[in-house]
Amino acid sequence: MHMADLGDVRLHYRIDGPDDGAPVVFVNSLGTDMRLWDPILSMLPAGLRILRFDKRGHGLSTCPPAPYSMGQLVSDCEQMMDMHGFKDAMFVGLSIGGMIAQGLAVKRLDLMRAMVLSNTGAKIGTKEMWADRIQDVNTGGIEKLADAVMDRWFSRDFHHGVELELWRNMLTRQDDEGYAGCSAAISGTDFFTTTAKLRLPTLGIAGSEDGSTPPDVVRETVDLIPGSRFHLIRKAGHLPCVEQPEEYACVLTDFMVATRHI
Repeated sequence: MHMADLGDVRLHYRIDGPDDGAPVVFVNSLGTDMRLWDPILSMLPAGLRILRFDKRGHGLSTCPPAPYSMGQLVSDCEQMMDMHGFKDAMFVGLSIGGMIAQGLAVKRLDLMRAMVLSNTGAKIGTKEMWADRIQDVNTGGIEKLADAVMDRWFSRDFHHGVELELWRNMLTRQDDEGYAGCSAAISGTDFFTTTAKLRLPTLGIAGSEDGSTPPDVVRETVDLIPGSRFHLIRKAGHLPCVEQPEEYACVLTDFMVATRHI
């Protein structure tokens, strides 16, 4: 395990693969840690240099006082990539990770060769919706939201399996203040204008049963970027890399080949 000291926060991170491998950065969703990507990593092409980290207030990273801004989360990622030499990388962001991707592409396009916007949007939800969730977390902890989150995260079929408990446990063991802080960052973000100015290879991935960022939200976002692609994964909710890892890894690999990243 490694920790990166960024001043106001220390982030838990992991780098896999050779130093000269094609750089890929994975940034996960609200309420999860870097283990979100475990189901797909062994299915990706060999020789990639992969950076993952736990956002502030998540996983084994420290938890500064909430609220957070999207600018802070983008800066955290920017510093991690600069610190470890990740330039001209493929960036795979899921949910809030996809928002971070959009913000970073506008700020530091030199860091990104291509972008995967998975189960995300230029804007997610409303300020009122996020205010209610933050209030619920502040009064009853993440546990108060957990069942409703599972309904949004996963398809009906997945709810009948034993693995649901693993992901529910991951959610409820995140820091309440970290969850609320990142929720505030999402609440204050609207990237429609800035994302529409981006010009880089972009792939959108959506889950057919996603209750957090339905397919239309993802498609509307990637359509802002000329030449972008869109892929719908069926029988999957908000975390298709968990429910349909083979298809997810295949789609990423095809995009890497198409953008000559491998």
